[in-house]
Amino acid sequence: MSRRIKRSIGPGVRTKAARPHRDFRQSGRPASHRPGDKPARFAEKRGEHRQEQPSREKHRREEPQARFDAPTAKVGLPLPTKVQTVLVTEDEDNMRVDRFLEARFPGLSFSHIQRIVRKGELRVNGKRADSKDRLEAGQSVRIPPLRLEAPKAAAALSEAEQRTLQQLKEMTLYEDDDVLVLNKPAGLAVQGGSGTTRHVDQMLEVMRDARGQKPRLVHRLDKETAGCLLVAKTRFAATHLTGAFRHRSARKIYWALVAGVPKPKQGRISTYLAKEGNEEDSIMRIAAHGDEGASHAVTYYAVVETSATKLAWVSLKPVTGRTHQLRAHMAHIDHAIVGDPKYFNKENWQLPGGLQNRLHLLARRLVIPHPRGGVIDATAPLPPHMLQSWNLLGLEADRFDPIEHAPEE
Repeated sequence: MSRRIKRSIGPGVRTKAARPHRDFRQSGRPASHRPGDKPARFAEKRGEHRQEQPSREKHRREEPQARFDAPTAKVGLPLPTKVQTVLVTEDEDNMRVDRFLEARFPGLSFSHIQRIVRKGELRVNGKRADSKDRLEAGQSVRIPPLRLEAPKAAAALSEAEQRTLQQLKEMTLYEDDDVLVLNKPAGLAVQGGSGTTRHVDQMLEVMRDARGQKPRLVHRLDKETAGCLLVAKTRFAATHLTGAFRHRSARKIYWALVAGVPKPKQGRISTYLAKEGNEEDSIMRIAAHGDEGASHAVTYYAVVETSATKLAWVSLKPVTGRTHQLRAHMAHIDHAIVGDPKYFNKENWQLPGGLQNRLHLLARRLVIPHPRGGVIDATAPLPPHMLQSWNLLGLEADRFDPIEHAPEE
């Protein structure tokens, strides 16, 4: 696995109208190159200039050591015995009113928060506020006297919690004071659900800080998808990183093994997707513009290497972030991802001997602006079941990845 920070941030992402599935190859040979070959590039769009990608090696620096200190006692602000007026800090920008009070006063009960807000005892810039209102840095908040229980010191971590902390450390691709990038294993859920007793969000409980705040998930991966998972360690970072995903300035690259060889070997998939089925067993279907619940989804893909005509290693760059987007899109073009229990429905298709019938999808690389400047650039290795498949099929994991130069919109 590798970790790196780059200090230059590319231009922001622009969005344009949807276009149908099409080929973005340059004329000439398909993009299948070995290290040292001249890189294939996605064709420039007419009238636009190609943005040169900065060298990934040029900006490499020594990897920071991950820090996993045991949490200390929860420490809130002094118990307020009279009316106080406080200013919202930069770290608290965009925080909900109720979360603001919870963070400042960890011992404050939910019912007490709701009561003082409902009665209008808490005011923002002199006006009544709702518990779900969002605060802005620099606003003044009037806080009435509060009835609190003094927070208790956190107990030492149990043996099970120590093991969880060690597991998180082993999963870490990158960490600093604001951000954590984990290499999520295939089979580990990101959040809880029906029948799920162990997941990343639960594991992060052992990393609560001195004020009782735990790291926050910034995005999600499917349970069987391995690879880069971004976590914010502070509210400040969470606000900026979720904004980066919302404004599409985060760059994600996935690797997958699919049935058959897509033609053309480089292209763009643009559809509408809508969810059907219940929450526990939902599936995304291709929908028409205007259908209820339909959202536009765009994915760029490129074939990196093939195993005869039966299998292909493809690199994928999702522009949007819809549920099951890559899985649904590859099935839509009749090249479903190997081992996908929901979208792989090719009749009379036999899995080659030695390959495990597990989802072959990896969140390979994540590039995103750091909240305090610079760029986070994290890369995850192939998970064990995909590495086994690569070795059995003779695929070379260090081949040039043509998706690097796909458009960002």
